[in-house]
Amino acid sequence: MKVNKDFLIPFVGLKQGKHQFEFDIDKKFFDGFEFDEYNDVNIKVNLVLEKKSTMLELTFKHKGTVNVPCDLTNEDFDLPVKGALTLIVKFGDEYNDDNDELLVLPHGEYQVNVAQYIYEMIVLSVPTKRVHPGIKDGTFTADILDKLEELAPKEEYKEKKEEESTDPRWDGLKKLLTDNK
Repeated sequence: MKVNKDFLIPFVGLKQGKHQFEFDIDKKFFDGFEFDEYNDVNIKVNLVLEKKSTMLELTFKHKGTVNVPCDLTNEDFDLPVKGALTLIVKFGDEYNDDNDELLVLPHGEYQVNVAQYIYEMIVLSVPTKRVHPGIKDGTFTADILDKLEELAPKEEYKEKKEEESTDPRWDGLKKLLTDNK
């Protein structure tokens, strides 16, 4: 992935205290990571950078929608997502990002790239099973469901089939059950 200058935050010139940054994330952002699971993305990321004397504390929060296909119906829908991430940036001899919540930058560094953290935070906030909200509340309508309903076997046929398939010996046993009540 190439470095996007919009996500480089120079912290050297900042005074100690809290500083706020906002990012609008769209499909192009994920194209940069060669990630194509989302049809469209509309997410706002709010980043609060708190500069302290020996470290930085980054607090990310995001809220918005990703357009994804439903796992049950394959219909596209806007899935609301939100989440948060806290990252501590310390300074050391060499770059180290082995820990998810701690980033170590070399002493001479003057900026931090937050693109990877925004990417991971958003991807991890999207559930693995994506179900259209209309399916959950029963309001989902689609052409394919109408066609399935049209082609479904009729009730008369089901009842007639059940009557034909009962064995007379079972009818006798059922009669014993109903006589005892």
